[in-house]
Amino acid sequence: METSTKDADPVRVLDVASAEYRRVFELFLAGTDEKPVTHARLGEVVAALPHRRVLLDLGAGDGRTTAYLGRSFERTIAVEPSAAMREKLRAACPDALILPEPLDLAHPPERADLAHLSHVLYYVPEADWLGTVTRALEWTAPGGTLLVVLQNPESPCMRMATHFTGVRYDLGPLADRLRERHPEHGYALETLDLHYRTPRLAEAVDVAEFMVNVADLAALDPRPSRTALTAYVQEHFALSAGGYAIGHTQDMLTVRRAGGS
Repeated sequence: METSTKDADPVRVLDVASAEYRRVFELFLAGTDEKPVTHARLGEVVAALPHRRVLLDLGAGDGRTTAYLGRSFERTIAVEPSAAMREKLRAACPDALILPEPLDLAHPPERADLAHLSHVLYYVPEADWLGTVTRALEWTAPGGTLLVVLQNPESPCMRMATHFTGVRYDLGPLADRLRERHPEHGYALETLDLHYRTPRLAEAVDVAEFMVNVADLAALDPRPSRTALTAYVQEHFALSAGGYAIGHTQDMLTVRRAGGS
């Protein structure tokens, strides 16, 4: 694991409520193909559902994907514990029922035909993943679908995070444990190939810093240095034709709950 030196500035801990987090998040969204690629795949999943009554978005964030999905459903329920994100969520999804509790305290009032748990497990201890996803599955209606999305452990983005922080996330073992515990449901694990691109090194480093924040950086002592992160970006993500590209392949676990009509 790469660590900082005493005379180097450490990478920043980006608080989701801060203006700097929002700036870098918007920078990431402006340069990635994530939304068009993932939304296209999500649209296919929605089209295959037997019913489209209730959407449950768990950890809905700023509501961009919630709004995209919600237009296909009669009702939307969103769980988002961050007050800063809920403000944007309400603007994006004014008709949604928004629950402010964390996932372990939330109580959605009805089961969903699609439950969406995207990029949330980073903030859940791995020992609690099975319990968290099992709860989400319980909130999914018979015949409905649960989607769990996370970085692929071998993506360039995740390899960078592992290099600097030691963290590594992998949906594969979770899928196996779910299948063992609940063999009656249907399971599929697929990958979506995504890339962030920018012509500017400073922006690439800012986004790389945002990406390594999937780890609890505040708990690292010392934190990785920004100098080392810059060198890593130049070595691994520079393009021969100019600019930078950071692959951030995602895994999507689909669980089709048994039952229904």
